[in-house]
Amino acid sequence: MQNFLSIRLLALKFIMGLVIILPAHADRLKDITEVAGVRGNQLVGYGLVVGLNGSGDGNTLLTLQTIQSMVSQFGQSVPTSGIKGKNVASVMVTADLRPFSKPGQGLDVTVSTLGEAKSLRGGTLLMTPMLGADGQVYAIAQGNLLVGGLGVEGNDGSQLIVNVPTVGRIPGGATVERLVESPLLANQDIVLNLHQGDFSTAMNVADAINEFVNELVAVPLDHTSVKVRAPVDPAQRVSFLSMLENIEVDPARPAAKVIVNARTGTVVINGDVRVTPAAVSHGSLTVKVDESQNVTAVQNVVLNENQAAAVAGEPVIEEDTELTVEQENNPAFVFNPGVDLSSIVESINAVGASPADLVAILEALRQAGALRAELIVI
Repeated sequence: MQNFLSIRLLALKFIMGLVIILPAHADRLKDITEVAGVRGNQLVGYGLVVGLNGSGDGNTLLTLQTIQSMVSQFGQSVPTSGIKGKNVASVMVTADLRPFSKPGQGLDVTVSTLGEAKSLRGGTLLMTPMLGADGQVYAIAQGNLLVGGLGVEGNDGSQLIVNVPTVGRIPGGATVERLVESPLLANQDIVLNLHQGDFSTAMNVADAINEFVNELVAVPLDHTSVKVRAPVDPAQRVSFLSMLENIEVDPARPAAKVIVNARTGTVVINGDVRVTPAAVSHGSLTVKVDESQNVTAVQNVVLNENQAAAVAGEPVIEEDTELTVEQENNPAFVFNPGVDLSSIVESINAVGASPADLVAILEALRQAGALRAELIVI
């Protein structure tokens, strides 16, 4: 079996060198799938940023205790009352450990303030262990921060903040210390996971791989995963994967969906949305309220030594409210059987519907059972 796979791989390399004409809408496996076990890991650490120009945490207890603990490692015993933390900030350090990262390689890290520091500009991160989810140290971070934000504060309390000065990055600021074992080289089979689960697409992926290899090596497990029998030799397995990821597959047509963002009013309708016969009437009701005041001058007559005099009195004010109701009588529009996306959009736009109105119309169509699609509100 091993010799057969070696001969097969050589034949596949020769085939990969040929020009294969495929449909323009086909996608490569590397664009629609990912290999199970090839994943990154999140790392997090707690540390100190020093060298700030008075923009640190100040007398925050957490920062003072951290400084005390740090200097004690160098044989110094200092009480927290004798420490000033205006040039120091407590920070959380995060990074993504890329798959197959080896000890000695560098990682980019993000540094974010944890206390009351106003800016990290000009600071230096001290040596910070980066821990994984299992509590083990996988990297060590240290270095000078790059901060894109800027904060300026005046004596009168006025301030100007540009971007976010409390978050910075250190390109290559962490060094990998521990290797994360990947199940890719240990398992007998390779599993490809679809980015968008679909039974038809999973079947198409398996058929394309079997046709390319000219052997039954791929079997769909479910609507997301396809299992592929691979060579045992790790060197041949990498070569085998490099050929698999360039195979082009025709994805199945996606399920009909309407995505609505309730916060922004954004509505996305894919091309497979259909509606059954339905009539929709859309109109708007506008109530206009005008408030005004009618002022009437009043004159009082005053008698003084048998003489009459006219004196201006307190004016009389009357509130005058006018209500106007306007209602647009937009005609109803009808969806014919099997109408497509373009007809839906044209019909709704013809009545001048806003994004909020569009959401209401789609929801009403779904409640009436006329919308042949899944309505998703995010």
